[in-house]
Amino acid sequence: MEIVFLGTGTSQGVPMIAQPQGEGCDLDNSKNWRTRTSIHVEMGGHHIQVDAAPEFRMQCIQNGLDRIDTFILTHGHADHILGMDDLRRFCDLNGGNALPVYSSEEGLQRIRQIYPYAILEKPLIRGYPAFRLELMPKTLELPGGTVESVLLPHGAVEVLGLVFTEAETGKQCAYYTDCKEVGEEARLIAEGSDVVILDGLRPNPHPSHMTIDEATQTAQEMGAPLSFLTHMTYMVDHDRTEAVLPDNVHLAYDGLRVSW
Repeated sequence: MEIVFLGTGTSQGVPMIAQPQGEGCDLDNSKNWRTRTSIHVEMGGHHIQVDAAPEFRMQCIQNGLDRIDTFILTHGHADHILGMDDLRRFCDLNGGNALPVYSSEEGLQRIRQIYPYAILEKPLIRGYPAFRLELMPKTLELPGGTVESVLLPHGAVEVLGLVFTEAETGKQCAYYTDCKEVGEEARLIAEGSDVVILDGLRPNPHPSHMTIDEATQTAQEMGAPLSFLTHMTYMVDHDRTEAVLPDNVHLAYDGLRVSW
């Protein structure tokens, strides 16, 4: 199994040049230049893209991404959905067929509103996008393994939390972005995960995201051997924050690849 962090930032994540000393990130450190959050998962040879940020096309180029078999949208907020038009290339690579797209009811409705021209079995012409929309089940069976889903609280909406389990190896990863907390059901299906990825927005409280401290505590309680925090604002400096985290909790950064 391999996870590629295409982006680890948020729409609040633009580095700011003029800031009070100690507030914000070192712009000389490339790990502090974050595009908006998404991951790419290779599981048993099957390639799954989770979310498509507005920077999705450039993320694909920068990370050499040339295959997507399945797309999952965690929720319909702009920083996760507005790059979906650039899935058009992967429809070409899918033999000119629609790309399977899974989401919650809220996410599917947002796709229909933004991309009505792409809800087709095949692209209108070569180079156009086409999405075959499917409601995300509790357990999605894929050629490389399974993806379990759970709804997580995120302000006025609920977000899909995802647990990937590779069939051949049993390797497991939980991906819980954009959430205020990780409840009992989400913790239960993530038990035994080798890697846990959690939303850690910033140091100070937010009504719909976990803080760095809240995410770190959640990671420690979940007990995975390795945890990463993602979806960070400019308030989170990579090196300063990493230095005070527990040994098994790290900040993700754009372009990070984790294989095990």
